[in-house]
Amino acid sequence: MNTNFNILNIAKNTLKAESDAITRVSDFLNNDFIQSVEAIFNTKGRLIITGIGKSAHIGQKIVATLNSTGTPSLFLHAAEAVHGDLGIITKDDVILCISKSGNSPEIKVLVPLLKRDGNILIGMTGNESSFLGKNSDFVINAFVDKEADPNNLAPTTSTTVQLALGDALAVALIEMKKFTATDFAKFHPGGALGKKLLLRVKDILDENNKPAVSTTSTIKEVIFEISNKRLGVTAVLEKNEIKGIITDGDIRRMLEKSTDLSSITAKDIMTVNPKSIEINSKVEDALNIMESFQITQLVVTNNNIYAGIIHLHDILKEGIVS
Repeated sequence: MNTNFNILNIAKNTLKAESDAITRVSDFLNNDFIQSVEAIFNTKGRLIITGIGKSAHIGQKIVATLNSTGTPSLFLHAAEAVHGDLGIITKDDVILCISKSGNSPEIKVLVPLLKRDGNILIGMTGNESSFLGKNSDFVINAFVDKEADPNNLAPTTSTTVQLALGDALAVALIEMKKFTATDFAKFHPGGALGKKLLLRVKDILDENNKPAVSTTSTIKEVIFEISNKRLGVTAVLEKNEIKGIITDGDIRRMLEKSTDLSSITAKDIMTVNPKSIEINSKVEDALNIMESFQITQLVVTNNNIYAGIIHLHDILKEGIVS
């Protein structure tokens, strides 16, 4: 029976074997890798990635990475390709075929079909002398000495290397395309990063619930407005111009100092020059202002006209921060 110590050693040895394999394979990178990246970058079509078995799963992940970083890609299962799915390939597409051995029956059948219309074929294989290696325009060497499993059978180290090489392709293309965080966000509008970079204040602002009082409003009117709109704050306006804000904290501090409320108006307790943000600004900018000044609300303006209040809770609900 394995002890806890042995289990940890097995795990550490597995990780070391795979990391060492990635380090070794980096030495195999050559001009074929450069030409592969350039072919993908310059194509007017898409990158079609194909494979079978565990290599097919790796291919699907590489497709997902490339699509999310600006390189249009499709996955074509090697077994399904010969039963009609070859139709997804156009004359402008570049094809990447992934196979550890490069000699599996499905690959031998598929490769001539992939090349018949003159498409560029990139082979990612652990055997450059294989059928795939010899028939590819460019070869990305994914050779590994052995798998991490004790029987040297289960695809472990080999698939890790394939995955890492796919990431290397993707990152090289990101650099060549000058693909930015903003570009990335466009493909991930539902994620936290996408929202941080794309979501605007106007997208989450409730313009029908904008608390406001005049400079001459009584304390009772101010309290009613703050309570009614439930944002913990109200803007103070004079002829539609923002003169200040009053928070529920201002009300509490005022009550601690004064017992005679009859003559106090909004103008007497408001904070002038409140922090504000334009309605078309990014929500991320609003969050940064709140964090910088340790506040939970911001006055929102639209061409310097009062548009409402954005609260930290509105931002939290969008999942931009945890």
